[in-house]
Amino acid sequence: MTAAGRPDRDASQRDGLSIGAVLAQLRGEFPDVTISKIRFLEAEGLVQPGRTPSGYRQFAPADVERLRFVLSAQRDHYLPLKVIKEQLDAADQGAAPSVALPKPPRKLVSLDAPGENGGLPSPGDFENDREIRLTEEDLLRQAGIDAATLAELRQYGLVRPGAAGFFDPDAVLVAKTVKAMTEFGIEPRHLRAFRAAADREVGLVEQIVTPVYRHRDEDARARGDEVVRELAALTVALHTLLVKAGIRAVTGG
Repeated sequence: MTAAGRPDRDASQRDGLSIGAVLAQLRGEFPDVTISKIRFLEAEGLVQPGRTPSGYRQFAPADVERLRFVLSAQRDHYLPLKVIKEQLDAADQGAAPSVALPKPPRKLVSLDAPGENGGLPSPGDFENDREIRLTEEDLLRQAGIDAATLAELRQYGLVRPGAAGFFDPDAVLVAKTVKAMTEFGIEPRHLRAFRAAADREVGLVEQIVTPVYRHRDEDARARGDEVVRELAALTVALHTLLVKAGIRAVTGG
C-alpha cells in the first residue's frame, strides 16, 4: 500500500483479484453492479487495477474498497462521478473532503445507518427490489396509509400501478414520503406539480440516453445507466438549490 492509500501494484499483480472475483464480492451489497460497470469506472479513472504480464486485471483490496465507496456514493447520495472522483483524489492527497460524505477508503463506513431519517426512503432505496410486485393491500400495509389516501395518490399521478395492476417498492417509498409531508399540511393535490416536473425530466433524460443504449458494444448498457445516474444526481442537486434559493428570496434570508 502506498502512502496515499493507493494499492501497491506489484503486490496486486502477485495476489490480486480478477474482475469476476471483485464482482462476486460487490454483488451482495450492490445487486445491479456488472463487469461492464466496473470497466466503465476504470475507464473514468475511479479505480486503477494492476495488470498481469498477459494483460488481465488484478484488483488489490484497496481497489475493491474504492469501488465500494464509488457505488455507495452514487446509490445513497446521487453524487455525479466527477464529484466522487474529486473526493477520492483529495483523499489520496491527504486532504479533507469538501462535502459531507462517508470517510473515503480505506476506512469505508455506511452512508446511511438503518433506521435513519425516521424510516423514510433514502435515494439508494429507489434502486432495490425492482422485480417485487405488491398488491394494493401490501402497499397500504407497508406505507401505513389508508385506502382513501392511496386513492388520492393515484388520482394525482403520484403512485401508479403497473400494467398487471401491481405496485413496485418505489410506490411504498413515494407513499411514505407523501405521508410525512402531510404532517406539514401538504396534501397530495398540492404535489401534482412534482408529478408533472418528473414526467418532463423523464422525457428529457430519455432523449439523451436512448442513443447511448442503442450502441452495439457490450458496455453500452453500463454507459447508458451511468448517464441516467449522473443526470439524476444533477437533477436532485439543481432542484434542491432552486428551492433553497426561492425560500431565501421569499423570507429575505
